[in-house]
Amino acid sequence: MEEEKHHHLFHHKDKAEEGPVDYEKEVKHHNHLEKIGELGAVSAGAYALHEKHEAKKDPEYAHKHKIQEEIAAAATVGGGGFAFHEHHDKKDAKKEEKKADGGHHHRLF
Repeated sequence: MEEEKHHHLFHHKDKAEEGPVDYEKEVKHHNHLEKIGELGAVSAGAYALHEKHEAKKDPEYAHKHKIQEEIAAAATVGGGGFAFHEHHDKKDAKKEEKKADGGHHHRLF
C-alpha cells in the first residue's frame, strides 16, 4: 500500500530534506528575536507606568486605567519571558555550532 499524504495547514520539511544548517544565521535570528522581546517588555512596562500615573491623575476613569495597567503589566511579563526563551535558544544554537565545528577553539587574545 502506498503511504497517504496528509495535507496540513502548516507544511514542515523533514530535517533530512533541509540540508546543512547555517548556525551563524540561526544565532543571529534568535538574537534578533531576543532584542524584539526585550523591546516589547520595556515598551509595555513604560505603558503600564503611564497608566498607573493616569489612574492617579484621572479619578473619574481610574478603574479603566487600572485595568489597562494590569494588561500592560502582563504584556511586560510575556515580553520578558519571550526574550528569555530566545536567549536560551541562541545559547543552544551556539552550542550546536561548536559541536558541529568539532569542539572548542582556543583564542590567543
